[in-house]
Amino acid sequence: MSRSAGERRWLREGAPELARVEDLALARATIERHEPRAAAQAAARAFVLRWIDTHPDALLRSCMDGHLTSSALVVDERGGRALLTLHAKLGRWLQLGGHCDGDGNLAGSALREAREESGIEGLEIDPVVLDLDCHRIPARTGEPEHWHLDARFLVRAPAGAEPRISAESRELRWFAPLELARIETDDSVRRLFAVAFEGPPARADRT
Repeated sequence: MSRSAGERRWLREGAPELARVEDLALARATIERHEPRAAAQAAARAFVLRWIDTHPDALLRSCMDGHLTSSALVVDERGGRALLTLHAKLGRWLQLGGHCDGDGNLAGSALREAREESGIEGLEIDPVVLDLDCHRIPARTGEPEHWHLDARFLVRAPAGAEPRISAESRELRWFAPLELARIETDDSVRRLFAVAFEGPPARADRT
């Protein structure tokens, strides 16, 4: 994976560093510490920081123009496969995650979402942002088209972890990177796998 095991600091749910904090400043600091590995990531980082600075309610779904979300690429104990969900509404294979709902601790939010959606206990998270993704969500009844500004983290599962399907999923399955070519997923998921399993491309200048 892109950072060696020795460079990662793994935290388990319940660690003080992952406690819920309703503070947008904490979320901003987490995004600001993200080190872009490519020009597109530098642009995403700059976009999210500008969004936070102009939307004081960016952690809430009630920010109708768009809001922060957090997600997790859950890898198995060997570090060779990652868990994806066949999303119940979208019908595509995606990483686990969801809305922050006021929680400025993006890593803590991502880990909770991963546990709730996978049913796996004992997950651990690297609290450093792995990837940022800014994407539009189509309009639905009572909800206009809006942005999801997603901070993505790496999470590892304990040995022998058996995922359990939640209401968010049609299916949960482990995938090796080479298997992505044969499933319906997003380019952002392919990029996430590339960063996690193959290492980063050349780093862009911070902006």
